[in-house]
Amino acid sequence: MSVFTAHTTETAPAAARRAVEGVRGRFGWLPTPVALMAESPQLLAGFLTANAGLEQTDLTPLEREVVVLAVSTSNECHVCVALHTGTLTQLGATAELITALRAGSVLPDPRLEALRRLTLAVLEHRGAVPDDELNDFLTAGYQPRHALDVVLGVGAYTMSTFANRLTRAPLDPPLAAHAWTPAA
Repeated sequence: MSVFTAHTTETAPAAARRAVEGVRGRFGWLPTPVALMAESPQLLAGFLTANAGLEQTDLTPLEREVVVLAVSTSNECHVCVALHTGTLTQLGATAELITALRAGSVLPDPRLEALRRLTLAVLEHRGAVPDDELNDFLTAGYQPRHALDVVLGVGAYTMSTFANRLTRAPLDPPLAAHAWTPAA
């Protein structure tokens, strides 16, 4: 039995209702992870604000998804991996790229691979990325600000993946086609 409630717009704390309704409007349905996060209006607002900030960075939509999938697979969040696999599909990402991201393996595009590696380095080193790894990222054509944008993505999706795992958020039926389980 879970101690967490999957809220609706009507049952969510008053401070979370506007955010819940906004997400429901954006998706056309209320993802259960958001319904569960609504128990803490501050967490929900923090995640949505950080995610909105990530969307405003100079990283392209595909690059942002590389960051999200690197965090999501590293943190073993089946919900985020499934949801963002759908986003990658909508963006027209190749099956080869999607498969590599979901497997945590080398990406076919060297620039995107540099982005994936930096994201993992930020996670692994808790921000204290070794100079050679940061230089590899910059040599791939990224700017210093992009490294900080990666930190924003790591922060946003650390909140999301940790909350999803803590609440044991289930995979919603619309995401079933993109179900994912971590490699053993």
